[in-house]
Amino acid sequence: MNFLVDGNHTSVKGFILLGLTEDPTLQVILFMVILCIYMVTISGNLSTIILIRISSQLHHPMYSFLSHLALADIGYSSSVTPNMLINFLVETNTISYLGCAIQLGSAAFFGTVECCLLAAMAYDRFVAICNPLLYSTKLSTQVCDQLFSVVYVGGFLNASSFTISFFSLFFCGPNRVNHFFCDFAPLVELSCSDVSIPAVVPSYAVGSIIVVTVMVIAISYVYILITIMKMHSTEGRHKAFSTCTSHLTAVTLFYGTVTFIYVMPKSSYSTDQNKVVSVFYTVVIPMLNPLIYSLRNNEIKGALKRQLGRKVFS
Repeated sequence: MNFLVDGNHTSVKGFILLGLTEDPTLQVILFMVILCIYMVTISGNLSTIILIRISSQLHHPMYSFLSHLALADIGYSSSVTPNMLINFLVETNTISYLGCAIQLGSAAFFGTVECCLLAAMAYDRFVAICNPLLYSTKLSTQVCDQLFSVVYVGGFLNASSFTISFFSLFFCGPNRVNHFFCDFAPLVELSCSDVSIPAVVPSYAVGSIIVVTVMVIAISYVYILITIMKMHSTEGRHKAFSTCTSHLTAVTLFYGTVTFIYVMPKSSYSTDQNKVVSVFYTVVIPMLNPLIYSLRNNEIKGALKRQLGRKVFS
């Protein structure tokens, strides 16, 4: 590695990512498994976006949010997975200082966008079930555009907090990151400068986003549950519950793993556990989301059948 002398310190020009394992046999197995997952992730989420765009019956806010969620999943997975796959093929996987900052910022951006979109989708379900007559007004095109602006601005601000904090850290010796991507916590451990402020800023940013979005989701579902319990029709209750199950599944999977990484005390889990959970929320969940929504949503399945039918008879 190249080093740049700066006074009595040395500035690291790049990092070595240690990856998931050093076992050659396990590396081959993991490479094949994660490559398959990544291919399913890209194809599944792209198919979701294309289907929503070309199917006129899916042109309303719920599916607009879903198409943006699919786009965020593609970006989230792509910011981490390709480099992870390279790690399995080379003896020493290095990433430049700038490349590490870009990977860290892009993962933070798309992760934040996903959090905010899940909250926006909870609000969408709240309006659809609790105020169905006002749905077209409360979730008009203008309102949706404003929500998307908040989502992406929030992603940009959180990504900025991570990248600025990263650039404020000083690395003067060890450059071996005990992870498969440039996550912030293992980078802080390598820093030889004061990390009191740089380490706290991203934690507060992530914590604030998680608290706000979880509150939006929780409050939305409290009102949804109250409304459903007031329904006299069993069929109406079942239909209302069925429109929420996909979203609740996605919320539980994503927030469960993110909370484990960013909220629980670091002393309560090991670095290896951190890696496994990170694989789940950066690689596996982006693959599961299109499956969760397509398998449990009759409108998406119906739109897919119609599109396939047109191709067969065209």
